[in-house]
Amino acid sequence: MKETEKQVHKAYPAIPRTLPEEITFIHSEDLLDEYPDLTPREREREAAKKHKAIFVIGIGGELKDKTIHDSRAPDYDDWTTETVQGKKGLNGDIIVYYPLLDCAFEISSMGIRVDEKSLTKQLEIRGASEKKSLDWHRRLLQGEFPLSIGGGIGQSRLCMFLLKKAHIGEVQASIWPEETIKECQADGIGLL
Repeated sequence: MKETEKQVHKAYPAIPRTLPEEITFIHSEDLLDEYPDLTPREREREAAKKHKAIFVIGIGGELKDKTIHDSRAPDYDDWTTETVQGKKGLNGDIIVYYPLLDCAFEISSMGIRVDEKSLTKQLEIRGASEKKSLDWHRRLLQGEFPLSIGGGIGQSRLCMFLLKKAHIGEVQASIWPEETIKECQADGIGLL
């Protein structure tokens, strides 16, 4: 991301570089400790604004105040396994501060995928144990799949961030309702 941002700025000097040299890793529990009176989205915004780029670890599980930083499916990433620091979650999101919109901007979600133990536990937590009989769930629980990790980068969101665009419609081809087009034009945003 940093190298691409550098190349975009080189080609288009009017587009500023905003990524820091290093990404800051922070657990969702630590965000709660640092910003106890804020919502999870507000915590992300404050941390992203402070550090410019963060990786929030442990998204999906219950925090010590009995809330959840952000919901995650029980059959995707592992958000219940305890880490070496005694916190939970083997997943997270890359979030950057986006000055144009003055917000935390999620670029990627990734993590270690569920195994037999974490899938069972997470299905129970979410009250979805009946999913164990579904083909993929059953096969994972029988050990038919290799352990894996994964993640995805929101390509349109990344382009939006790198090109400093205010609306995703400025970087992706799509069909937009007439009302959305008029609203964006009134705000000076040009949809493709």
